[in-house]
Amino acid sequence: MTRKQKGFTLIELLIVVAIIGILAAIAIPNLLTAMQRSKQKRTMADMRSIATAWEARATDMNKYNAAGAISAVATCTQSFSAGELSSALSPTYIKLLPIKDGWGNPLKFMADQSFGNVAPAQAYLIWSAAKDGDSAGGGFEAAPGGGATTAFNNDIIYGNGSFLQYAEGVQSQ
Repeated sequence: MTRKQKGFTLIELLIVVAIIGILAAIAIPNLLTAMQRSKQKRTMADMRSIATAWEARATDMNKYNAAGAISAVATCTQSFSAGELSSALSPTYIKLLPIKDGWGNPLKFMADQSFGNVAPAQAYLIWSAAKDGDSAGGGFEAAPGGGATTAFNNDIIYGNGSFLQYAEGVQSQ
């Protein structure tokens, strides 16, 4: 009397495991890159929101003249906290000021003059230390010439209405 065996052979199981392994090797790096890109896009959107609120306040104060974007890096010498900026912008110009980027690092703010009760800054910078959380000791981890970079570790810099440096295209980890 012979029994008919039901089930998979060892070879069939090994082939299925190999196929799953190959698919995972292809999909996981793409997933990790997509997660980093989503953090970067969230940070860029938050920076635009802060800048819009900042410029709306400056327009209401009738004391704002936007300087050229390139000159913002050279002229912004005064750094201030998110609390100082939040007290000036919230809740009139922005409901809740984002204080951290997509990676959980604090956003940094700089202007060409103090932000308190004096005239609004004419040049300003908002920057994120990005994925690595290091902004080179308070400076910028910038690519030569700024603009688009291909590394998530490079800082994201926004000044006077435009991004001075940001990650774009195929990213290196």
